[in-house]
Amino acid sequence: MFKIIGNIGVVLCIFGGYVAEEGQLKVLYQPLEVLMIVGSATMAYLVANSKHTVKHTLGDIKMIYKKDKYGKAEYLELLSLLFAIFKTARSKGWLALERHIEDPHESDLFKKFPTFYGNHHAVTFLCDYLRLISLGAEKPHEIEALMDQEIETQAIETSHTAHAVQGMADGMPALGIVAAVLGVIHTMGSITEPPAVLGHLIGGALCGTFMGVFFAYGFVGPTASAIQERANTELKYYLCMKTCILAFLQGAAPQVSIEFGRKILIHDVQPTFIEVEEATQNVTAAA
Repeated sequence: MFKIIGNIGVVLCIFGGYVAEEGQLKVLYQPLEVLMIVGSATMAYLVANSKHTVKHTLGDIKMIYKKDKYGKAEYLELLSLLFAIFKTARSKGWLALERHIEDPHESDLFKKFPTFYGNHHAVTFLCDYLRLISLGAEKPHEIEALMDQEIETQAIETSHTAHAVQGMADGMPALGIVAAVLGVIHTMGSITEPPAVLGHLIGGALCGTFMGVFFAYGFVGPTASAIQERANTELKYYLCMKTCILAFLQGAAPQVSIEFGRKILIHDVQPTFIEVEEATQNVTAAA
């Protein structure tokens, strides 16, 4: 909602101020300038980026207008699941989790936590490390190093779209200048026209510079920042799992292990200690 309000506000503030100064909106109606700037920026975007990045761009842009993927409820569910896993491993050993790890989509344990269960990447991430641990890789520093590498790879991958869109924003002011220069060239070719006609042509040429800066800093640049922010918040979900697992491997009790994970969350989504305690009160070990 705030992003939509922001987009509308940019338009109202810029054009509202222009009209308040008795500017003529019809002068700003330059569809060919928009075609040159936005069209060339889009084509340059296609040239500069991979098929994978281009394919995910529209999806990532749509996501910034939706609710955050992970809120307090999702983290409470995750911490409860990890508590059940650690409780099972502590009381029955890692072998008791083997069938859940090997076939998570048929696991009655994971099905108790529907949001996590429906998140393919999160399920894969968790089960891969639980499998390694159950096979004997229990040294915390080794698991931590591998997790760091995987999360770093995820961070690079999820930031591709944001970097690509930011690159598009960086180029639009320059493309606006190109459009303005072409407009000036067109104006110079009509130098014998009356002042009223020349004034209209010069105004149209200057619109190129305006539009390039307007689109870059009013829309495309902020969109890139929003995509990056959302990607960073989603990585926190995996960092929470990492922190809890490492704490348990270092000998912490299940309740203490998930407290480690809770403490790294940002305050907007961080449940309180009491909320976590109440959520895990009735969580039992896997059968």
